[in-house]
Amino acid sequence: MADIDLEKKFDIHEIAKNKLAEIEKFVCNIYCCHSTGCKSSGSDDILDLIKSIVTEHKLEEKIRIVATGCMGLCAQGPLIRVEIKGQQDRLFKRIDLNAAKLIMEKYVIPALDKEVAIVKELEPFVLSLDLPFFKKQEKVVLKNAGHMDPEDISEYMARGGYLALEKALKTMTPAQVVDEIKRSGLRGRGGGGFSTGMKWELAAKVPTIDEKFIICNGDEGDPGAYMDRSILEGDPHAVIEGMMIAAYAIGATEGWFYVRAEYPLAVERLQKAIKACKKNLLLGNNIMGTNFSFNIDIRLGAGAFVCGEETALIHSIEGARGTPRPRPPYPTNKGLWEKPSCVNNVETLANVSKILLKGADWFASFGTETSKGTKVFALTGQVEHSGLIEVPMGTTINEIVNEIGGGVPQGKKLKAVQTGGPSGGVIPAQYMDMPVCYEELKKVGSIMGSGGMIVIDDSSDMVSLAKFYLDFTVDESCGKCAPCRIGGRQMLALLDKINRGKGKKKDLELLRRIAFAMQKASLCGLGQTAPNPVLSTLKFYESEYTNKLVDGKE
Repeated sequence: MADIDLEKKFDIHEIAKNKLAEIEKFVCNIYCCHSTGCKSSGSDDILDLIKSIVTEHKLEEKIRIVATGCMGLCAQGPLIRVEIKGQQDRLFKRIDLNAAKLIMEKYVIPALDKEVAIVKELEPFVLSLDLPFFKKQEKVVLKNAGHMDPEDISEYMARGGYLALEKALKTMTPAQVVDEIKRSGLRGRGGGGFSTGMKWELAAKVPTIDEKFIICNGDEGDPGAYMDRSILEGDPHAVIEGMMIAAYAIGATEGWFYVRAEYPLAVERLQKAIKACKKNLLLGNNIMGTNFSFNIDIRLGAGAFVCGEETALIHSIEGARGTPRPRPPYPTNKGLWEKPSCVNNVETLANVSKILLKGADWFASFGTETSKGTKVFALTGQVEHSGLIEVPMGTTINEIVNEIGGGVPQGKKLKAVQTGGPSGGVIPAQYMDMPVCYEELKKVGSIMGSGGMIVIDDSSDMVSLAKFYLDFTVDESCGKCAPCRIGGRQMLALLDKINRGKGKKKDLELLRRIAFAMQKASLCGLGQTAPNPVLSTLKFYESEYTNKLVDGKE
C-alpha cells in the first residue's frame, strides 16, 4: 500500500497528479484479478510467478503489476488484462501457471519493443474485450474495480477519489448534499428501494444530543449474490468516501461497517483502507481542515441472513442477538444504542461520490422515471457468461441474459429468471422484454433485492426450486414472530409432501393461505417475502405442482 508523505502539505490534487505521473512511466500494466473468485482458482501463485519473471528479466521499470479487484467475468477466471502503450488491450482467461509463463514470454516481453501477434499456444486463453458482456454494460459503481490497486489510497485519488468529499466539506452545506442526493433519485440498493436522500433528510432533521451514526450494511446473504463483497474487495475507498459524505449530510460523527465474517478478503481490504485514511488524515478530527470529524469501525456478522434487516443488524452490532424489532420507531430516530442512525447498503454508498462529482442530473439520466441510475447484478445460474455486471435500471431481462450473459448454454432454453434471492420470485421467459426496475419486478411478484439474478433453464423443476429457497429462509428465520417461525415450517412441510407425490389439491390452497398470513403478519422483511418463490412458481407453473398431486395429475 502506498502511503502519503505527511511531511508535505496534504493535497489530494497533488497526490493524484504524482500518482498518475508514476503510472505513466510504465510501458506495460498487467492487471491480475485478485478477488475471492480468482484467488480461489490460484491467482496468488500466478501473481507471484509474473512478479518473478519481471524481476528475472529486470523489467521492474517497464512493467507495472497490479493485484486488482473483480473484472466481472468470474466463470472464466483467473483473469489477466495486459495494457501496453500503443497497442490494443488483451484479456486472458482461465490462466494457470503454464499459461502465465507463456503470456509473459510469448507476448508481454516481446511486445514491449514492438507489436506482436498472439501465438497459437495462447489462442485458447484469449478473451475478446468486444464481447457484449463488456460492451453493453454501464460502469458507475464498478468503474474502478479491475482497473486499480484497491489497497493503494493514492491510486484511488488518481481516479478522482475523495474529490467529492472535498467538494461537500468545502463548498456545500449538509442540506445541499442531501438535496443533491434526493434530486439524483438514488434509492437503496440493498433491496428496499427507499429514497436515499429522503432517508438522509429524516436522519438530518433529528436533533443531535451527543452522537449520530451512519451504518454500512455489508451483510450480503442471498445465495448466488456477491455484489457487495466484490465492491468492497475492488474499491473499498469509494464506499468509505460515500459513508463520510453521508455522515457530513446527517451530522454523524461515527460510522460502522457491518460485514459478514465469511468475506475475509473484503474485511481485510476495508481494514487497510480505513488504516490508510487515518494515516493520511482523512479520518479523525478536522478532516481536510474543516470542522468535520469522523471515525469508522468494523463489526463482523456471523452469517445470519436476518441481520440484513436493519434493526436486526443494529442489535448485532450492539452485541445482542440479531433479531428485528417493530418499526416505528425507525433507526433514523432510535437506532444504534438508542441514538439516531442511518443504515445504507454498500452499493448505495458507492454511488454517492460519483453523484456529487458529476451531478444529480447525470445520475438521473440513467434508468427509468422512478428507478434512476445503474444496478450491479450477480448474474449466475444456467447462463454462458456468469459474473458481475452493471447496467442502467430499466435494461430488459433479454438484454441481460441473452446479450450480456450470452444466453443459456448447451442448447437448452430459458425457463425463468430468479431475482431478489430467496425472498424474490421467478420471472417466466414470456416476460423477457420486461425492464428490470423496482416497480416492474413487483408487478410479477418478484423484487430487486440486493441484485442477485439466477438464470433457470428448461430442465429445472420449479417445485424443487421453491422448496430450496423456502428451506433456506426457514433455516435463517430468527424465530421471533409466529407467522414466520410457524408459517414457514408449515409451508415447507407442504412443499415436501407435494414434491414426494403425496400432496392433494387442498394443499395448494393451504400454501396460498399461509403465504398470505406470513406476508401480512410477519415482523420483518424475511418473513414477509419468504413466500415469494412459492407464490410466483404457483402463479406461473401451477401445472408442475398439480402434476405431482395424488388427486391432480393432468
